[in-house]
Amino acid sequence: MVHDRYKDLALVEWAFRTSKTVNLEVRPVCVRLEPHTRGHVFVVMLSYLIIAELARCWGRLDVMVEEGIDQLDTLCATQLLIKGKVRCNQIPQPRESLKQLLQAAQVTLPEVLPSKGVTVTTKKKLTSRRKKR
Repeated sequence: MVHDRYKDLALVEWAFRTSKTVNLEVRPVCVRLEPHTRGHVFVVMLSYLIIAELARCWGRLDVMVEEGIDQLDTLCATQLLIKGKVRCNQIPQPRESLKQLLQAAQVTLPEVLPSKGVTVTTKKKLTSRRKKR
C-alpha cells in the first residue's frame, strides 16, 4: 500500500513537471493564499488531463503531444471584412495532417467564429515576430 501511494506521488510529480515545462508551458506562479494555491493546482492538473487525453487520442497516429500542438498552432483564422469592419473569423479547411489530429481527438472546428473586434497577441508571439525581423 505504501509502495502504491509512493508511485502515485511520482505520477503527480511527473504531471506537474510535464505540464510546466514540456507541453502546455504552465509556468510557476508564486501563490501565498490557499485559494490561489488551489486554483494553480487545478489549472496544472487540468492541463495534465488535456495532455494525457491528447496522448491517448494521438497515440495511434504516432504523434507526440508537443508535435501535435505545434502542428495545430499553424491553423489560423481569416478575418472576414464587410465594409471595412471585421465581422467574423473564418476557419480555413485544415490540411490533411491537421484533419487527422482533429478527428483522432474528436474535435469539429466551426466554419466561423464571431469577432468582437479585439486582437489578442501573446508575448510569445511578439517574441517570435521580433526574431523574424
